[in-house]
Amino acid sequence: MKQLLIVENDADIQNQMKWGLSKGYTILQALNRDEALQIFHKRRPAVVTLDLGLPPDENGSSEGLACLNEILTTAPETKVIIITGNNDRKNALKAIKMGAYDYYLKPVDMGELKVILQRAYHLAAIESENNKLHRILDNEIGFSGMIGQSVLMQKIFETIRQVASTDITVLITGESGTGKELVAKAIHDKSLRSSGPFIPINCGAIPETLLESELFGYEKGAFTNAYGLQKGKFEYADKGTLFLDEIGEMSTNLQAKLLRFLQEKKIQRLGGRKDIEIDTRVIAATNIDLSAAMQEHKFREDLFFRISVITIDVPPLRERGSDAKLLANTFLERYKVMFKKKINGFSRSAIQEIEQYPWPGNVRELENKLQKAVITSETGIIEPSHMGLGEHSIEIDRVGNSEKLDKGITLKAARKRLEMDLISNVVERHNGNIKRASEELGISRPTLYDLINKYKLFVKDDAK
Repeated sequence: MKQLLIVENDADIQNQMKWGLSKGYTILQALNRDEALQIFHKRRPAVVTLDLGLPPDENGSSEGLACLNEILTTAPETKVIIITGNNDRKNALKAIKMGAYDYYLKPVDMGELKVILQRAYHLAAIESENNKLHRILDNEIGFSGMIGQSVLMQKIFETIRQVASTDITVLITGESGTGKELVAKAIHDKSLRSSGPFIPINCGAIPETLLESELFGYEKGAFTNAYGLQKGKFEYADKGTLFLDEIGEMSTNLQAKLLRFLQEKKIQRLGGRKDIEIDTRVIAATNIDLSAAMQEHKFREDLFFRISVITIDVPPLRERGSDAKLLANTFLERYKVMFKKKINGFSRSAIQEIEQYPWPGNVRELENKLQKAVITSETGIIEPSHMGLGEHSIEIDRVGNSEKLDKGITLKAARKRLEMDLISNVVERHNGNIKRASEELGISRPTLYDLINKYKLFVKDDAK
């Protein structure tokens, strides 16, 4: 039976309410603030009726409002119904502003109060179920903006939980489009720094000369056109998290300055001489092999060991099993609402394409193709052609049925071979035009270049 806590200092009214409501609820009673809070902390009822006319404390402050404040501070979801006299409307409205669910004026009419209680319990049940569903989604298929039921993603979610509560440096590795920034944001959101800023910066997208000033800021007169003081990303990330994406593209000069910060937690602006203490957590990400970069003296070994205390490797979408289908449905729901399209789902062939396609551009490619599919679909059902996957499946079938694939080849090796052949064939079909090839593949040009370099594919020089 539902629990109802009645806080009322008038014994006659309290007994009247108990008699009138005991058939529908388990009644808990309190005559004052101390009794009410003791019972509330022990039993945690979903709904409370609270008399604002409780005797004031020794300082003359309202015990009713103080009781309300502590209940809502402890459990903000609690539905508190204020019971008050007609001459205390001002405090009743104040209670509503503090977060009380509703208020009712004495004398108490049991019929009206029962209706208010039914609504309060109904809303509490809906909110409780909604929170339960969110917890299930968070634990089973989603985590702080990321979606994944696969064992690989569940392990990543668990690692995020473990490292989030610390200030340890984390290196996130993985191919372009796998969601490395989402992992960094999840670590920030689950950390004690979550109320502070999350500042991302792409080290590979900014020229070295500009990147230094972007990160560390500059003083007035530090260089031509430096007309005033400018803070850098480190300072803006104070008390929060600085996410350095594509850290492998950072010059060795900037790597040295970053290492100094990680060791001393201090920076100097360009043109400045004063050390500035910064309290920020650094999370880095890369899609290149830093071990190889160290061997080529392009990445400092001491910095590598500083930033990779914990390494999280985000798997490519092709290794995540049914996650592609799960993500496709998630993106479909998102974009059909965004673009106000009535779409019922995917055809069977579209689902097959989603599950079989190697997704060289990973989750980013899948999202882009689903956005395109929602915009172009006019039938209410997403077909392979809407996603631009039909031609690719023919190419995959042709390669898959060829003698190139040995009988004993592993699934991972087969997918790699298929991906290499697919990229080669599409680039060749467009006579080496990377822009057109990347558009057909549904990935960005930088991602395609990364894949070409990764697989050491031959592309005509004039095509780049």
